[in-house]
Amino acid sequence: MPPRAAAARSTDRFERKREAILDAATRILNRKGIKGLTLGDTAAAVDLSTTSVTYYFKRKDDLAAACITRGIETLTDIADQAVRAGAPQERLHGFVTRYLDILKATEAGAAAPLPIISELRALTSPRREEVASAYGRLFRKVRQIFDHPDLMWMSRGRRTARTRVILEQVFWGGAWLSKYDPEDYPRIRDRMVDVFVNGLAVPGANWDPAPIDMEKLAGGDGPARETFLLAATRLINRRGYRGASVDKISAELNVTKGSFYHHNEAKDDLVVTCFERSFEVVTRAQRLAMELPGDQWDKVAACAAALGEFQLSDHGPLLRTNALTALPEQIRKVMVEHSNRVSDRFASMISDGIAEGSLRPVDPFIASQMLNATLNACAELGYLVPDVRPKAAPAVFVKPLLMGVFRH
Repeated sequence: MPPRAAAARSTDRFERKREAILDAATRILNRKGIKGLTLGDTAAAVDLSTTSVTYYFKRKDDLAAACITRGIETLTDIADQAVRAGAPQERLHGFVTRYLDILKATEAGAAAPLPIISELRALTSPRREEVASAYGRLFRKVRQIFDHPDLMWMSRGRRTARTRVILEQVFWGGAWLSKYDPEDYPRIRDRMVDVFVNGLAVPGANWDPAPIDMEKLAGGDGPARETFLLAATRLINRRGYRGASVDKISAELNVTKGSFYHHNEAKDDLVVTCFERSFEVVTRAQRLAMELPGDQWDKVAACAAALGEFQLSDHGPLLRTNALTALPEQIRKVMVEHSNRVSDRFASMISDGIAEGSLRPVDPFIASQMLNATLNACAELGYLVPDVRPKAAPAVFVKPLLMGVFRH
């Protein structure tokens, strides 16, 4: 065999094995997070020795970063194809279509699995910065959906917020799309795009959500406990489970490790408690909203607006759902069930609104998952649009999903 042909064959073999390693690692990453990803488990999944895997990726962070970067590049490619369409609605339709096509191909074994992108927070330097740079390119590409003369009225901050809403649906989709057969994806796409473009409100509805008191929404089990949970939530959201060590949480509060273990037996217990606090806040918002006068549109808008404001208030944020991947499987299952109850309550509120005519006839389950994802992502609004005030958060981040992302 000529030397050049032999070299090409060797390169192909290297790339095939590297891709197989990344496929296996991505599945483990999605199931267990970076905390649970190991070179040994990855090697076992592809019938290699750990030493063989280190030939491709020397450290776990190198492997995790490669998984996440590959997924980001896939999404960037489909965004690049989508934004070539003329109208913003066509671009959005193309982006969601291609995303679901990737998921369908993955189910059929014809495409690599997409990773949980939010795990990039748990990477250490310099890998975290490298992957964050790739994510920045993805974000800017998706934001081009809004680059159109008809949308010149939209400020950069509002485009940025809407882009984050769109991307969160992609990141969150893996949590609920598994309930459907891939053959249903075209119908799901149409319903998702319908919510994006037309929102939940009926034509002529006003955006004037009734205020819900933040103190009442926060509840709390005492100042010391609330302060501890809030500091932990903020650190986990910012650095991921792996980056939020006991030392860092204690240092942020200026307390000793002993104080930490006085409140929580282990870090997993702390994450569970932070999740329970977040679920309680959302449930409280739903119940307070349902007690308000008015129709279901008024109640859904008030609830969503209150939670959007809460995320940027002194009492916020809520714990991001990406922390679920770090929990042991049995505990994670319980937390996911709790999260589903929160979404199901939103679906019930939306169903009641459709029945009375105050909300558009959308798919309640899909709409509730999209709303839940948007509220979850709202925790990042202060980072995305630094000058936004808590009171303005609902109009900037929540209103676009409820009334349409292209609506003036």
